[in-house]
Amino acid sequence: MSGAVGNNLLLQYYFSPTRFEHKRRTNSSISSWRSSFFQPRAISQTHQLPLSTELHGQILTVKKIISRMGKRRAVTRSSQAVLATDPSSELLVEKFNLDGNVELKVEVSSPTSGSVAVVNIQVTSGGDSLLLHWGAVKPQNKYKNNGGNIRVQLPARESRTKSVSVPEDLVQIQAYLRWERNGKQIYTPEQEKEEYEAARLELFEEIARGSSIQDLRTKLTSKNDIRESKEKLVSGTKSDILDDLVQIQAYVRWEKAGKPNYSPEQQLKEFEEARKELQVELDKGSSLEDIQKKIVKGEIKTQVAKQLAKKKFFMVERIQRKNRDVMQLLTKFSSEPKELNVYSETQVLSEVQQFVKEKENHIADPVLCKKIYKIADKELQVLVAKPSGKTKVYLATDLPKSVVLHWALSERPGQWAAPPLSVLPADSVSLTKAAETKFSTNSVDNQSYKVQSLEITIDDEKFVGMPFVLFSDGKWINNSGSDFYIDFRAESRKVQKDAGDGRGTSKALLGKIAELESEAQKSFMHRFNIAADLMEEATNAGELGLAAILVWMRFMATRQLVWNKNYNVKPREISKAQDRLTDFLQKVYGNHPHYREITRMIMSTVGRGGEGDVGQRIRDEILVIQRNNDCKGGMMEEWHQKLHNNTSPDDVVICQALIDYIESDFDISIYWKTLNDNGITKERLLGYDRAIHSEPNFRRDQKDGLLRDLQNYLRTLKAVHSGADLEVAIANCMGYRTEGQGFMVGVKINPVPGLPSGFQELLQFILVNIEEKNVEALLEGLLEAREELRPMLSQSNERLRDLIFLDIALDSTVRTAVERGYEELSNASSEKIMYFISLVIENLALSVDNNEDLIYCLKGWNLALTMLKSGDDHWAMFAKSVLDRTRLALAGKAESLHQLLQPSAQYLGALLGVDQGVVEIFTEEIIRGGSAASLSSLLNRLDPILRQTAHLGSWQVISPIEAIGYVVVVDELLSVQNKSFSKPTILVAKSVRGEEEIPDGAVAVLTPDMPDVLSHVSVRARNSKVCFATCFDSNILADIQANEGKLLLLKPTSADVVYSEMQEDDLENSVDSKIVSSAPPVALVRKQFAGRYAIRSEEFTSDMVGAKSRNIAHLKVKVPSWINVPTSVALPFGVFETVLSDDLNEIVATKLQVLKTKLDGGDFSALGEIRDKVLELSAPPQLVKELKDVMQQSDMPWPGDEGSQRWEQAWMAIKKVWASKWNDRAYFSTRKVKLDHDYLCMAILVQEIINADYAFVIHTTNPSSGDSSEIYCEVVKGLGETLVGAYPGRALSFVCKKNDLNSPQVLGYPSKPVGLYIKRSMIFRSDSNGEDLEGYAGAGLYDSVPMDEEEEVVLDYSSDPLIVDNNFRCSILSTIAQAGSAIEDIYGSAQDVEGVVKDGKIYVVQTRPQM
Repeated sequence: MSGAVGNNLLLQYYFSPTRFEHKRRTNSSISSWRSSFFQPRAISQTHQLPLSTELHGQILTVKKIISRMGKRRAVTRSSQAVLATDPSSELLVEKFNLDGNVELKVEVSSPTSGSVAVVNIQVTSGGDSLLLHWGAVKPQNKYKNNGGNIRVQLPARESRTKSVSVPEDLVQIQAYLRWERNGKQIYTPEQEKEEYEAARLELFEEIARGSSIQDLRTKLTSKNDIRESKEKLVSGTKSDILDDLVQIQAYVRWEKAGKPNYSPEQQLKEFEEARKELQVELDKGSSLEDIQKKIVKGEIKTQVAKQLAKKKFFMVERIQRKNRDVMQLLTKFSSEPKELNVYSETQVLSEVQQFVKEKENHIADPVLCKKIYKIADKELQVLVAKPSGKTKVYLATDLPKSVVLHWALSERPGQWAAPPLSVLPADSVSLTKAAETKFSTNSVDNQSYKVQSLEITIDDEKFVGMPFVLFSDGKWINNSGSDFYIDFRAESRKVQKDAGDGRGTSKALLGKIAELESEAQKSFMHRFNIAADLMEEATNAGELGLAAILVWMRFMATRQLVWNKNYNVKPREISKAQDRLTDFLQKVYGNHPHYREITRMIMSTVGRGGEGDVGQRIRDEILVIQRNNDCKGGMMEEWHQKLHNNTSPDDVVICQALIDYIESDFDISIYWKTLNDNGITKERLLGYDRAIHSEPNFRRDQKDGLLRDLQNYLRTLKAVHSGADLEVAIANCMGYRTEGQGFMVGVKINPVPGLPSGFQELLQFILVNIEEKNVEALLEGLLEAREELRPMLSQSNERLRDLIFLDIALDSTVRTAVERGYEELSNASSEKIMYFISLVIENLALSVDNNEDLIYCLKGWNLALTMLKSGDDHWAMFAKSVLDRTRLALAGKAESLHQLLQPSAQYLGALLGVDQGVVEIFTEEIIRGGSAASLSSLLNRLDPILRQTAHLGSWQVISPIEAIGYVVVVDELLSVQNKSFSKPTILVAKSVRGEEEIPDGAVAVLTPDMPDVLSHVSVRARNSKVCFATCFDSNILADIQANEGKLLLLKPTSADVVYSEMQEDDLENSVDSKIVSSAPPVALVRKQFAGRYAIRSEEFTSDMVGAKSRNIAHLKVKVPSWINVPTSVALPFGVFETVLSDDLNEIVATKLQVLKTKLDGGDFSALGEIRDKVLELSAPPQLVKELKDVMQQSDMPWPGDEGSQRWEQAWMAIKKVWASKWNDRAYFSTRKVKLDHDYLCMAILVQEIINADYAFVIHTTNPSSGDSSEIYCEVVKGLGETLVGAYPGRALSFVCKKNDLNSPQVLGYPSKPVGLYIKRSMIFRSDSNGEDLEGYAGAGLYDSVPMDEEEEVVLDYSSDPLIVDNNFRCSILSTIAQAGSAIEDIYGSAQDVEGVVKDGKIYVVQTRPQM
């Protein structure tokens, strides 16, 4: 039941009130759409009324606030409605027996001033829910309660009338009349809203009394309601416009301007503008009666200031976002195993394909064009190559009967001209405008089947193409009713000569797509239907199958494929095919959550489509435009013919170009600019089957009508072609009905059921603010809408596709809004930029699968904002770490998309002859078109601000060595690590992972990447006296890269690198520029097997184990009690060689010897084969026995006690450590210093793993500055492999003065996205005799292998006490520094210490001299 404030209450049978839960949108119930899809005359809306009354469980409680003031009483919304009662009335309790066994009980309390009067109504009934028809009497009247005067009627539910609504134009007129009756006073915004709603309620009352909408319209527009006399209407002159009409027109202008608060002077100005607009109508010959009708229908041309037209109408300036747990956004899917045969699918080539492939392999010239035509179950293939000054055409077919080529040459497209005699192949016949040449028969690889082929060489470059048809078996063969045509022009697309092996793709599906392309290019109907037919196969092929569909659809959407060829199709047939394809896609989205991201990407390339007359309207409504506006010839007729023949997404652009052209006062350059900006050139217009030759040329008197009709028509075009257009998507979800003249006639779209409460008002807010220059409020609204929509996207819904298209449109609008907001951020504060970043990350997280890393990035930004607002001195430093992590997340996302999509783009692009330049940037363009690109731009804006604020500078110097050398730019350091440079070289490497070697001849490595200061490559650089630094400023790095090939001098400090260009003479005179020569040989002593397979730590000696094991044994008895050292045992030197020589492994030993010989001969591929062969070793029983005994004696758990499988896991880990002797990096490192690789022996240190909270590495002398009074440390969450291995991101780093170990200074917060964790297990650490040699640092070259696999956990630093708890951080870091200092004291020299923190306790797992 709904009611109005005051004495008038309405029945629920007429109205169905909507509930609104968004507290921030208290006024949204009386908002109206400002979109072209929701004009007042074109929409049926139901508005919430100020009072709702419901029976909950047959009990109703009604409350009303008693106000002390005489103003209009405010309505309190709750589950209980509002009722005004007499404050002086007594407490009343009465019961009434109604029909049958129905009892009514009413209690009325007596209120005090300022309190509420409560009316409790209880009905006892066993029947259906009841409706209460109720009201109240004025205070001076008394309640009657006797004599049967109270009668309660319970109307049957069946008697309710259909829900209705009042058109907005009538509400506006009624509001105006109320305003006039009240003396035309200036209202406050609140009064304005109340008056508008009161007008609506008055009209509802009239409807409740039986009036129809038409009755209301007649009454409101009659002469009595606007107080006009018939005489005035008849005798009105052009200079005598009724004030009442001017006032109504002024109201319309005010409403269109956003209902601003005008000053009296502005009001007078608006009245004059309204009068002028009506005078224009009078000047056109309209009578006052006509003008009156036009005003009511909204047909008077009204112009208001653009900034006013966009202002909000009954709308809050900014929404209040709901508080949500960010973790609710988490989507995490375990990657499904892809089809095992996807990579190995072998496409069976047809006879023609084999022949052409062989031919391609022998063509040395560029292949410009490759065409495949289906001829029933046979095919014709054509290749066009372009040797210098010539054109070669190769044709091949598997038609069974002899074939004759009937052909010509063209100096312009479409022309048939007889080829010159000089180009005719042997036995050709020259005709009047053509020639005929017979195909010759060839075998393929001497097989039994035959292929007919023909080669033609044209040495005259004036010809641009070749038309032809075939004659075979007494029949002419053409291309689906048209001539075949091959384009020779230089702009023809270059294709790959070989499509490759299709590795990393769903090869069979891509091959099928290529075969069907000649059919698909007939029309969009064909293409969409073929795609729909392939959807089941694509889904079964998994992510790669859907990638194939995406690549194909995107090639189409970016106009790389033919849209229409010699085939007329009705728009409704295209629309129906779109509908069929998107129906398949919504099913994939709903049934396969792990494919939602790629399904969204496919849908974004395809229009919405629709059944019924959705597409047919495109044909019908262009005729309406031509008829209404007298424009039946020229460009409009040509466009009309194209639309009837085959509409396409180009028509949306053409329509917009016409609108822009008209709005620019017929500036034809604006027409072409809109077309060209959207990829439509004059050549493209001429290339349609129904070409558009003419430019638009309209008369000025056509302007208003064309603008109105084209804007309506644009909606029709978008409804078919632009599923992800925001207005179209909103309209499809919210529903609309139109009653326009000639446009969208009779169209009714029902709202999607179950939309969130208040969602319509939220979308209103977005549309009103869509072009606001200040985009922050818009972004909040867009994201709130996506958050509200998100739960529905994971639920079953027959209108799911409309919800998906809406979500895609909201996502896209975020990107465009951010780009529009760049200017707003030019001088913005750090806080504002960070807030924008958090919004864009939220948007990205809503769009992608497996978004855990993005979610934790978002939490990190939220924490950084909190730190900034609270004045935390570390906010900028922490924000910089979150920024770095966010960049890593974006890079990871880009890489995964590239791996998924690029192989399919390369393979299909080659098969279809797509421009190779387009193919090469395929994935890059997809990434650029999404939120990730906007986010990257925002990060680039913020980065220098954070570095300056946190005093981080532009460089992190890892190895401060002065160097002079020639600049060489490489993509990856890994790609050149085994290279020897003949000149001193400064390498600028875009990627450095952390585990590479420094190549010979390199004197410096500069990178934008962020390897840890204590990573392997960092240690290598310092040991090799090579300058190594990270540059955070892209401009500085770009400047250095621009000096490629030049000689530069680098002068690093601990925090900066100064560089300058040098001359050759400077190089000769520079001591530091000497080419890094190979280090002198380092002697290794071959270790012998001591007769023991396993030993305890007390038995560790230099003859038995390496320095790593010996140091641990030494530490265990020397360190203070608060430093823990895990118990260890070892497999000593010589065990590997002894196991290899055991009879159990004779076959393995023989094969290894062959592979070593191969390696000695320079075949480095043998390294991987050797590693694999080592893993085939079997364990001698004596080894198993001794290792078990030693471990049990040392109180270490024996893996075999948990089952034989656990022992096998341990044995495999042992073999992997031995196999790491032949790691590529380790092998080439030993060669570089001329170590005898055969003399390198590998002991294995066995320790129980401590499942760490944190892991650390300590250098007791600061490696960046060389300051021995300062300890440098790095800390990561989880196990230390992420610190010493090649894991992206930075560790938390800090320094601590040795004379003040309780005051650690944080240098940088962590940005590593993952941590490693493991259950209780064992680790087997490499301990070779090649580590820690003087002059050679072999540490880190060989592997340490845990018995169990570590689990990668995505890290959330926002809840980590090491980040958020200052006291905890200081305590842990101080304890780590104290441990380093204590260990340095034990050895008397600088140490490189590795350890972990578990439950606040320190464990040291190894130490070695710091190099």
